[in-house]
Amino acid sequence: MTGLQNWPGRYTDRHGREDVVFASDGRARIRTTIRGVPFEGDGMDDLGALGREPPQGMFSFFDGALCSCLLEWELPLPVETLGRGVRAGTLHCALRLGDPAGPGRGLDATTLDLALRLDGCDHAAAGGHDDFEDALHDLQRRLPPGERLRACVACAWSDYHPAGHGLMGGLACFRGAKGVYRQVEGKHGPRGIMRLWDARTEFVQETWLCEEFERRAPDQGYRGSFPYPG
Repeated sequence: MTGLQNWPGRYTDRHGREDVVFASDGRARIRTTIRGVPFEGDGMDDLGALGREPPQGMFSFFDGALCSCLLEWELPLPVETLGRGVRAGTLHCALRLGDPAGPGRGLDATTLDLALRLDGCDHAAAGGHDDFEDALHDLQRRLPPGERLRACVACAWSDYHPAGHGLMGGLACFRGAKGVYRQVEGKHGPRGIMRLWDARTEFVQETWLCEEFERRAPDQGYRGSFPYPG
């Protein structure tokens, strides 16, 4: 999957629910329009209004981004099965953005729930994850034996910065520096991810996929296996 994707979805807050479409290129930005107001951000928890501020009371914001709402969307997520090839799956995502907890304290009760629809069956991750990394690891462990997610989070050429990352989109792709990335061992040292970090090609969303995807080997890179042991 390359190019722009449109993800059908819904926006819900105390004023009601509205069907929306989220547009993403799998890398830097997500865009949508809600109640006639265009929004854009680096992730689903970072959607800020573009242009003029919306009428007061139409939305809730924290540090310029939407809050106190539920965002739902669906996106394609292929699954590879031993002996059966690659099949199309659909990932259902629900992100609850809580209320402001106070100055410098972030939001209350912001959680992510994922469920994969595959061959007419739903496979759900445990509820209430903080980010896509943990939720997708959990989802993979809950799939039947031999079923493997085919996405950047499971790719041989992706890794996270040791300092951490946000909800989504903080996954570094090293497809343009495969030889360098093959040498990564741990955090520091001559082969540590910190020393080689600037060799990355770009940042991608965990659920994206390109034609250079390769299955991640056990204990590969800094972050290790996908999924990590549960």
